[in-house]
Amino acid sequence: MSVIQEIAENLQKGKAKVVKQLVQQALDEGINPKEILDDGLLSGMMVVGDKFKRDEVFVPDVLVAARAMNNGIAILEPKLIEMGSKSIGKAVVGTVKGDLHDIGKNLITMMLKAAGFDVYDIGVDAEPEAFIEKAEEVSADIIGISALLTTTMSNMEDVINLMKEKGVREKYIVMVGGAPVNEVFAKNIGADYYTEDASSCAEVAKKAVLEKNK
Repeated sequence: MSVIQEIAENLQKGKAKVVKQLVQQALDEGINPKEILDDGLLSGMMVVGDKFKRDEVFVPDVLVAARAMNNGIAILEPKLIEMGSKSIGKAVVGTVKGDLHDIGKNLITMMLKAAGFDVYDIGVDAEPEAFIEKAEEVSADIIGISALLTTTMSNMEDVINLMKEKGVREKYIVMVGGAPVNEVFAKNIGADYYTEDASSCAEVAKKAVLEKNK
């Protein structure tokens, strides 16, 4: 098995220390950092994402795999910056005001990173202004809004309404998700996309940004 395959396999098992060592080994062997990222780390994470979508693995499995991926990326990042590795786009993600749940948001952050996005996580209990300020600051393509409580769902609409007030709604692709959210609700509040899980979110985001930048 090649070192790249070993990286992907160990990432799927959530072996963070091993992944870190293997990424360093791959760099020492002169393997292109982009290849290590795409065929090792991201490829392994996408397998985890697909399994999660099919209920073959669960949230804790995804989170330990994501931690392993982050360990590997920490080693690769300086090399990728040197090479000028280009991202697909930029996404700002957060959980709405009044909601302190972060597992869904964290999964989305990991999956978007795995799909090639630069992700800016503004955390939980985020004010509507926080989404817009960060998106404006980093020139984001996507604003991703998460909610887990039925009582905080309406705060998603507050973000979109504030974007309209500020005249910036058309600048961003707005994606929403979370346990109580559905397609009908997303349409009613004026979001562009609703996805039911983190893996689908990454696929839809990638497609949407590529369409937008055509």
